[in-house]
Amino acid sequence: MEKRTLDSPEAIKFLVDSFYEKVQADPFIGPVFTDVAQVDWGAHLPKMYAFWETIILGNNRYDGHPFRPHLLVNQSYTLTTSHFERWLQLFYKTLDEKFTGETAEQVRQRATQIAIVWSKKLGYINNG
Repeated sequence: MEKRTLDSPEAIKFLVDSFYEKVQADPFIGPVFTDVAQVDWGAHLPKMYAFWETIILGNNRYDGHPFRPHLLVNQSYTLTTSHFERWLQLFYKTLDEKFTGETAEQVRQRATQIAIVWSKKLGYINNG
């Protein structure tokens, strides 16, 4: 399959859908989404399309507080650095398999920043 560039809402939808297929199938973080957070995928995926469109395309489609749901999950289940590392591994794998170009590299860097910051915030809260 030819790799795509991340330059349209359709490409971002493909990224998000491909990534969350991996997440749901993953034995380590999949249960956090399905059993702990009990994610409603029909509601979650459109939020993720908007979130990544805002980051990648700058179209300001996302309106929300992306850290808040992670904080709520963390109240009943401790999210660790290992969870964020696995999230990044799956995200990187999706980018490597399906995408090419400078934007894909920028998205990789942004995902890394998000994972590091959120992991540190939760670590601080957990060890507070």
